[in-house]
Amino acid sequence: MTLDAYFRIGETITLGSHTFEADEIKTFAAKYDPQRFHMDEEEAKHSVFGGLCASGWHTAATWMKYNLKRREDAGELPWNGDGEAPQFGPSPGFQNLKWLKPVYAGETVTFTRRALAHRALASRPGWRLLTIACEAFDSTGDKVLEFESAVLVKAA
Repeated sequence: MTLDAYFRIGETITLGSHTFEADEIKTFAAKYDPQRFHMDEEEAKHSVFGGLCASGWHTAATWMKYNLKRREDAGELPWNGDGEAPQFGPSPGFQNLKWLKPVYAGETVTFTRRALAHRALASRPGWRLLTIACEAFDSTGDKVLEFESAVLVKAA
């Protein structure tokens, strides 16, 4: 098995779907993004959004929740390559975060990821940097979230 096959380069993986309910939106917003259009349905009606919608940070955090759940549910992928199986480490960050469309109360969003590439790190022998396209789509198929993430992987 190659690292490309192990990382599933180019393959889109569905992580799961989540319905953003009004109470959940308000609770998240009260803790992390207390803008009125995320916390008050009446004020949200008179905002640029025209209704209560989830914080973009809420949508991104939910992507992460489903990403990790999918990795845990799948368990370790079988590895028959040279050396030890790759081990996922921390993320050094993300880029190009875009909230493309509001996620309104009651909307179900489906989260995906697609491994784009990996490369060896000269500064950390035995580690690679895996780049992932992260996306979310509403029930009509419109993209509501996208960003590119990186994760460190211990792999020869």
